[in-house]
Amino acid sequence: MSVADDGYRAPGELLRRYGLAPKKSWGQCFLHEPAMARRIVAAVGAGPDDTVVEIGAGLGALTGLLARRHKRLLAIERDRDLVAVLREELADEPTVEVVEANALTFDLRSVGGPVHVVGNLPYNISSPLLFHLNEARDVVQSATVMLQRELAQRLAAAPGSKLYGAPTVTLGLRAKIDTVVQVGRGAFLPPPKVDSTVLRLDFAAARAPSRPAELRLSPAADELLEPLVRGAFAARRKKLRKALSASYPVTQVDAALSDAGIDGGLRAEVLDLPAFARLAESLVEVQASAGEDTSS
Repeated sequence: MSVADDGYRAPGELLRRYGLAPKKSWGQCFLHEPAMARRIVAAVGAGPDDTVVEIGAGLGALTGLLARRHKRLLAIERDRDLVAVLREELADEPTVEVVEANALTFDLRSVGGPVHVVGNLPYNISSPLLFHLNEARDVVQSATVMLQRELAQRLAAAPGSKLYGAPTVTLGLRAKIDTVVQVGRGAFLPPPKVDSTVLRLDFAAARAPSRPAELRLSPAADELLEPLVRGAFAARRKKLRKALSASYPVTQVDAALSDAGIDGGLRAEVLDLPAFARLAESLVEVQASAGEDTSS
């Protein structure tokens, strides 16, 4: 097949050449707009010497482009038929390693060193995949990912909106999140039933000294953040004090809320990211004091 100078390969041509069809049961939809593929790859922000991991390489619409830009690329794909296509088509690309694996269980730390992640995430497992990346944020520098638009809107939601919730807060405090581009259904083969959005989650920026102090977490507060946020949003109609008291002693909850300057009569959905950061830090201090009192 014809390959563009920058390594782009057209999924439609590959489907015809190999006699394949998208697997509906897997929700396969292949990005087939070259301009959109190039825009996504340009947004990754990794340097030529950086290692990139592509999740859901599919038929290589992004893979060939990435291969020409970075010295090491791991293309993760779980569909054995597509893996065979990728290995044949990319055999002359020395920077690419095609890995047959499930992205949900692939150990990103096994790559060795920091990585930048990019991919069109399968929509049926997008949320767990995002949290899989979050768990490996010590090695994941950034993730430039295609998501169903509703999920992307949740991650970028403002406090007080119906979409604002635990994922918004947890990922918002762990990564700087920017919208790269909106993607219509016609950019895919076959077209999905939903529109898409590409987001860039910059985990390294969230750890950088330049991150606003109000959004930075101490290691102890970072460790406590997820259970705290889950507890706060467990029952959206409950007020914060009551919701958190299901997971923590009420005396600790009251002390942490007071120290953070937060009204326990509010609901979690109205607290912004800095308020949750303050609450996590305050709860850490309260728990540490409680432990000291117990041991003395």
